[in-house]
Amino acid sequence: MREWAGLKGSMRATQRIERAVGFLTLILLSGIFIIPFLITLGDSLKSFLEIYAMPRVWIPRPPQWSNFADVFRVLPFHRFFINTICITMLSLFGQVGSAAIVGYSFARLRWPFRDFFFIVLLSTMMLPGQVTMIPIFLLFNKLGWINTWLPLIVPAYFGGGVFNIFLLRQFFKTIPTALEDAAKIDGCSQPRILFTIMLPLAKPALVTVTILGFIGIWNDFMGPLIYLSDYAIYPISLGIWMFKSAEGMFPHYVMAASLLSLTPVLILFFSAQRYFVKGIVLSGIKG
Repeated sequence: MREWAGLKGSMRATQRIERAVGFLTLILLSGIFIIPFLITLGDSLKSFLEIYAMPRVWIPRPPQWSNFADVFRVLPFHRFFINTICITMLSLFGQVGSAAIVGYSFARLRWPFRDFFFIVLLSTMMLPGQVTMIPIFLLFNKLGWINTWLPLIVPAYFGGGVFNIFLLRQFFKTIPTALEDAAKIDGCSQPRILFTIMLPLAKPALVTVTILGFIGIWNDFMGPLIYLSDYAIYPISLGIWMFKSAEGMFPHYVMAASLLSLTPVLILFFSAQRYFVKGIVLSGIKG
């Protein structure tokens, strides 16, 4: 008994050491990623003289919180925020909705050449966006959509993205078929099964797709740069670029504008982090 108690105690001590080493490693690695954010925060609170001071000033004294208000004074940054919210919400609705329908079709419905088309769909992920950039631009130009939000919104309603389809398909395949069979016996149609049974159960995966889609659309720079030319309909990504061009001598304003654009993304991610992690984990259980 003494030997067993000693062995058990040594195992607990080993587990504590391993846990401590793991936490220490995570703290050190997180520091690598948080240092650039802290530098950006510090620069956004500096005065004009502190920005160009040599040697470098790391901690602004006193912090210039008025820099965040000056961002809205120099350029119509509030308009860029409103434009970005409109583009993001309209695109996100189509992206999540269409990805859920297509993912459900690949996971639960039986139709000819389903697996073949799914492989073809996945193979498009290896196609660089630069290859299709010019043909897509010519298509939208023929439709007369240049300098409008339509090229940024309408494509989201046609599939919602390959990765989103794959993620939702994997999650739908983890749901027991008995639920679907019971619903069919009760007379439920496929659309009703999708909207009343599958989508509520797929909440973690839907939240994951929503977070990833929100971040991608909110931070999109290349799309608005190609299709938009009127600053009145610029999103926030182009607004920062325009601000940098107009105020290139004042990088502390650029840093403040960047932090303002980052705030909604951080709020969404941390408020839905639990569902995000759960959706990523469960989507890879069955393939």
